[in-house]
Amino acid sequence: MTAAPTLTWQEANQRYLISALAVVKECLERHVAGDRRPRPPEEDAPLSVPPAALETLAAMFGLSRFERELLVLCAGVELDSSVAGLCGAAQGDERRAYPTFSLALAALAEPHWSALTPAGPLRRWRLVEVTPGGSLTTSPLRIDERVLHYLAGVSFRDERLAGLVEPSRAHGEPPASHQEITERVAQAWSQASKGALPVIQLCGSDVAGKLAIAAAAMKALGLSLHVMPAALVPTAPVDLEALIRLWEREVAMSGCALLVDADEMDTPDTARARALSRLLENTAGPILISARDRRRMVHRPAVVFDVQKPGVAEQRKLWESVLGPAVADTDGRVEALVSQFSLDAPAIRAAASQALVNWTAESEDLGNLLWDACRAQARPRLDDLAQRIPPAARWEDLVLPPLQTSVLRDIAAHVRRRAMVYETWGFAARGARGLGIAALFTGSSGTGKTMAAEVLASELHLDLYRIDLSSVVSKYIGETEKNLRRVFDAAEEGGAILLFDEADALFGKRSEVKDSHDRYANIEVSYLLQRMESYRGLAILTTNMKSALDTAFLRRIRFIVEFPFPAVAERGEIWRRVFPPGVPTEGLDVQRLATLNLAGGNIRNIALHAAFLAADAGEPVRMAHLLRAARGEYAKLEKPLGELEGAAWA
Repeated sequence: MTAAPTLTWQEANQRYLISALAVVKECLERHVAGDRRPRPPEEDAPLSVPPAALETLAAMFGLSRFERELLVLCAGVELDSSVAGLCGAAQGDERRAYPTFSLALAALAEPHWSALTPAGPLRRWRLVEVTPGGSLTTSPLRIDERVLHYLAGVSFRDERLAGLVEPSRAHGEPPASHQEITERVAQAWSQASKGALPVIQLCGSDVAGKLAIAAAAMKALGLSLHVMPAALVPTAPVDLEALIRLWEREVAMSGCALLVDADEMDTPDTARARALSRLLENTAGPILISARDRRRMVHRPAVVFDVQKPGVAEQRKLWESVLGPAVADTDGRVEALVSQFSLDAPAIRAAASQALVNWTAESEDLGNLLWDACRAQARPRLDDLAQRIPPAARWEDLVLPPLQTSVLRDIAAHVRRRAMVYETWGFAARGARGLGIAALFTGSSGTGKTMAAEVLASELHLDLYRIDLSSVVSKYIGETEKNLRRVFDAAEEGGAILLFDEADALFGKRSEVKDSHDRYANIEVSYLLQRMESYRGLAILTTNMKSALDTAFLRRIRFIVEFPFPAVAERGEIWRRVFPPGVPTEGLDVQRLATLNLAGGNIRNIALHAAFLAADAGEPVRMAHLLRAARGEYAKLEKPLGELEGAAWA
């Protein structure tokens, strides 16, 4: 005897739904025929293994027999064209070819009025919708589209959640240092009583690491992870309540967990912050939040885990693992990469992949390709906060006294050898304070402060970012610290050189504390110095007025470089170097030009202007072009023109 073929779940689910619909159609036919006899008790249908979608849905939301049949009636209109005709016939009007509550009360078994109250499961979970405009009993009823597809065995995310909630895109297993946290996250929920899951708070600086931990822990629990940016949490109470209901329904039907990404969100008591708290407190089921700092929970328990980026040793192992045999071709540069760049596991994989592709295609030095790939990985966040300056200047472009040049070379040595001194020789083990490399460049405008920063960036092969402190400082209490935190947090990955212009906007001499604003100004200055002292890269402050700076702050700066106004000899050297080799010149009197009492920045402005004038005239750059350009520069500076007059310019 041939065994009956085994049905797939889809086939079994379809048969079960057709059977349930047949029962409802029989009820309608009996009602049309005027058969008012009580329907015999329904025998329990054999349960499918695994359960059919209708069984699961009825159990999840606690549907009564009447509510279950009412849901099937609404689904039947969409699935079987004959059901609409039966509805019209049962209501004595073919135009009313749709289900209504009054029809359900009259035709279906075990009716009860509470089935369509807002608190009942059909409407609370938005399984069935009442078409607005009419009375409750006579208005058309329709099944929610997401629910209809679920009953038919087709599962997908509710379209109303699209753009708000997206599936996690975390790839790869968390690094070894995060495995223990992953296990503890899964354990926190697996041991919790049903319906009383604590909120999981993943705090710390490793954003990608927190996402990987959440994804791995949910995979271990058999849940799919979805992510929602905190910036998209609705602030209107009605919209927020609708989101919570839709998501809770999605959790019940799909077996998923929600991670709210609040890493880029500020923490003042704004409408969005309150909405986020309400979302966390009131959303039943598995929910996590990724944020830099712990959030206070009032009505719901929370379990907090601190997630930091892998340490130096683990980053080294990650590099060696992703590079494989190619690590032998890096010429020992992995140690330098680990010293300079603090990358998470996904960024290390991406940088290695990019470098290996280019190395195969171009046969360049793999170590240099890896270095450039790491710089590229670290750029995106900082590019939104500061101005990246492509370093074009070299040591030969700087015209400074020997002492200042020597200090700049010392700064480069400190940055280049920080790993050896701090890690290998053990200075870092004695405490992190004072390990940051901070420098103050002081001097009048145009004396070479920014150029010196460019030279250091070129020498060290690092990115240079300019931050205007006058724009960072805010009149709102606490905002300056947040702005500075964003900059340093974004810069930590790549150890970029940070050039803070206009330091005196924040570092002016502290006066007596008279009000809260003075007190917060001192806190903000202390915060900047604290971050500079722990920053893994080089932070440079510039000012035109060193005398305006508090000596207590100056003592915490490792290097102070005075950029003097150039004397005649230095100005002559600047004039000799100011024109690129390709610029045609004729009859330039460097000694006469050096008598102009101008800083290097102004000299470069004059040279550039004169080059344009000469190019437009089709001539080499001559003294006449420089005279005309100098007049314009003097006018900008509001300086007297007396020293520009004389036959020597002709």
